[in-house]
Amino acid sequence: MLRSELIDTLHEENPHLTRRDMERLVSVVLETVSQALEAGARVELRGFGAFSVRKRDPRVGRNPRTGETVHVPAKHVPFFRTGKELRKRIDDAAKA
Repeated sequence: MLRSELIDTLHEENPHLTRRDMERLVSVVLETVSQALEAGARVELRGFGAFSVRKRDPRVGRNPRTGETVHVPAKHVPFFRTGKELRKRIDDAAKA
């Protein structure tokens, strides 16, 4: 689902609010999650999942085109873990 599709869906479910209000709402939610992750915090949305930041240690990689070894520095990456309810819904939908 694209951001615009999410906004459209929210607008259809809440016709008393304008599309512009929905755009602001989605932007605020995503920005708040981003800021929390930047600060190293964990963001949990019950029933949906949890966002966190994980540290990747430095390593030696390989350039697939040339085969030459490349030093890959340490970095922090976002990580998402699905909630139990979401996992169950996806599993049930796949079985149907």
